Amino acid sequence: MSGSASPARSPLPPGAVVAVIVTRHRRELLAESLKVVGAQTRQPDHLVVVDNGPDQSAADVVADCPVPSTYLASHRNLGGAGGFALGMLHALAMGAEWIWLGDDDGRPADERVLATLLEEARRRKLAAVSPVVVDIERPERLAFPMRRGLTWKRGTRELEGVDGDFLPGIASLFNGALFRAATLDVVGVPDYRLFFRGDEVEIHRRLLRSGLPFGTTLRAVFAHPNGSAEFKPMLGGRFHAQDPENEVKRYYTYRNRGYLLSQPGMRKLGMLEVARFGLYFLGVRRDPKAFLEWLRLVRLGQKERFFRK
Repeated sequence: MSGSASPARSPLPPGAVVAVIVTRHRRELLAESLKVVGAQTRQPDHLVVVDNGPDQSAADVVADCPVPSTYLASHRNLGGAGGFALGMLHALAMGAEWIWLGDDDGRPADERVLATLLEEARRRKLAAVSPVVVDIERPERLAFPMRRGLTWKRGTRELEGVDGDFLPGIASLFNGALFRAATLDVVGVPDYRLFFRGDEVEIHRRLLRSGLPFGTTLRAVFAHPNGSAEFKPMLGGRFHAQDPENEVKRYYTYRNRGYLLSQPGMRKLGMLEVARFGLYFLGVRRDPKAFLEWLRLVRLGQKERFFRK
C-alpha cells in the first residue's frame, strides 16, 4: 500500500503569533472579526479557524483574510472548549510562541490591540494578558460584569488597576487574550468534556493555581456582544446569579459549574454558591422547582456526568 505525505509547512518565524478563532454558523460575524484581525498593525503570523459547523462552511471567509491561514473543519461540533483545544494544539504544533484567542462574534476594538498585548506581556513578563472586553454596542459598558471583591463593575470607568492600567489575576481568556506557548505547557488546553460554558473559568482556575503572572491591561479593548443579561442582581447589586434564557444554556452552565466547584481552588465557593442560588431561586424568583433543577444539574457536574443535552 502506498501513500503520499503532505508537503511540510514553512516554519514560523521566531516570536510567531498564531490567532485562533472558533466559529459555527456565523459567517457574517466571522467576516467582521477577521477584517480587524487582518488590519492589525502587528499582524498575526498565522490564523487558525476551527469551524464547528462546516455544513455552512466559512472556508471562503477565512480565505479572504490577508493573514496566512488554516481552516479546520470539524464535522462533529466540538463546542467552544473542543474548538479552542483543537486550534491551540494546532498552533503549538506549528511552532507558535504566542497564541491569540478570539470568538467569532467578538473582535479587536482597534488595529493596535495585538501590538499592545505583546508589549504588555513582554514588559510585565506575563504568562497571559487579556484586553478589556466591552459591549460592542455601548463601548463604555463591559460586555460581562466583573467582580472586584464584593462589588460588581459594569462600566469601563469603574475599573482601576494597581498602577492605573493593569488588573492582576483577572482575565477574559477566550475574548482576545494572548498566551505564551510555554503557559499552555503548564495549564493545558480547555477540557473538551465541558463543551461550552465554564471552559474559560476552568482555564482561569488553572492559571491561578499555577502561580503564573497574568491579568488584564486597560490599554487594549476587545468588543463583544453584551452578555450581562444572564447575570441577575440581588441585594442591591451586591450579588448576582447567572440565569440563562434557555434550557440548553442552563443545562451546560449549571452542570459545568458543579464540576468546577468540586475542583481544587474552587471548593470553598461551593456552600456559598448554594446559598446564593437558593436566595435567587427561592427569594427572588420564588421558584422552588427551578432551585431543585439547579441542584440536580450541579450534582451531575460533581459526578462528572458529561452527557450532552
